[in-house]
Amino acid sequence: MGGYAFRSATKADVTALHALVEGAYRGTSAKGGWTHEADLLEGQRTDVEELEQIQDPTQQIILAVDGDAIAGCVCIANKGGGLSYLGMLTVDPQRQSGGLGRQLIAAAEQAAIRDFQADRMEMTVIAQRPELIAYYERRGYGLTGQSRPFPMDDPRFGVPLRNDLRFVVMEKALA
Repeated sequence: MGGYAFRSATKADVTALHALVEGAYRGTSAKGGWTHEADLLEGQRTDVEELEQIQDPTQQIILAVDGDAIAGCVCIANKGGGLSYLGMLTVDPQRQSGGLGRQLIAAAEQAAIRDFQADRMEMTVIAQRPELIAYYERRGYGLTGQSRPFPMDDPRFGVPLRNDLRFVVMEKALA
């Protein structure tokens, strides 16, 4: 592990990408890693239709590939005014804790600067995930004091197992 190639996802990657994201965030397989949401949400994390939007010029999914296998991914979106959004950071649970997440974040930040002329990166994290918030703080992201509602009634984002979910907003200045 560790000799990853980074590239933008294409439509040909959608099936494998969907399996990676679902396996890392939901269900029993997700519990093999530390970043899962399986104790907070059931159901899907994303769907094939959402992933097929990768041709949208305002967003990009960056893959970490090990041979023929997709080991991880991250999505960035251009929000305008120098702001990019980082989301769907995913590392195969079998490969977590090896630095791939950090490499994907760095690749996302570089791509946001290069492709979207971003000077800041924003993300949202479920407030009930303090260990994940701490992980992003160690990567230079800070809490903004803002929060956003979780889409409690939209099963495309998962079915909440508790009724108090919300997102906190984190941001980092990009050099």
